[in-house]
Amino acid sequence: MKLSIQKDIFDLWPEAGLGLVFAENVNNKAEMSGFASEQKTIEDQIKLTFPNTEAVGQHPNIQAWRRAYRAFGCDPHDYRCSSEALTRQVLKGNQIWGINPLVDCYNYISLKYIVPVGGEDADKVVGEVKLRRATGQEKFVRLGGTENEPPEPGEVIYADGAEVLCRRWNWREADRTKLTPETTRAILVIETIPPITHEMLETATAELAALVEKWCGAKTRTAILGRDHPEIDFHSAHLST
Repeated sequence: MKLSIQKDIFDLWPEAGLGLVFAENVNNKAEMSGFASEQKTIEDQIKLTFPNTEAVGQHPNIQAWRRAYRAFGCDPHDYRCSSEALTRQVLKGNQIWGINPLVDCYNYISLKYIVPVGGEDADKVVGEVKLRRATGQEKFVRLGGTENEPPEPGEVIYADGAEVLCRRWNWREADRTKLTPETTRAILVIETIPPITHEMLETATAELAALVEKWCGAKTRTAILGRDHPEIDFHSAHLST
């Protein structure tokens, strides 16, 4: 599988980065009860960091994403980046765990580092995945939806050879490539813009890979993409054991 960041992204966000985990031999039905203490610890951390939902928007990482959303014509009060939305769900006392092990692993990383994290079923992806600006003609069916909701021209999207996989960079994922208990190969993506550093992105990516290996029994490949290394073909990347 090949994934790339197109030049038009770096024209506006020169320091944008992606931490990628490609996982194979995934058991996405694995027992996760042993992960409960880590989940509670990270939820407690969120509640200590943010006294209320209004405070979430003051975090430097969230403020950066709000600026990015405005830069491509999106009101961040109407459309929140995935890490802000997830943090707010925790503060509201809503259940975020138990969708499936892969999602539990990446939600943990998202909350720990306050960064957007998502994932796709690699076997449902068509061709190459690109992070790019939308033309407005692409097809998109949101998670749990059935109707086409095409992106706005200039919106930041992930798209494969068939349609949009995620709109507004990290706002809403597509239904076609969602992670399910039957997923055995997945691509997980951590997204960063300053103030998140390259070193922190590397740390978070390695930790996500370790969680997926531990809890899903998977083998993983990892990569960091940025302006100096904008694409990866995971068929040629090293597989960890």
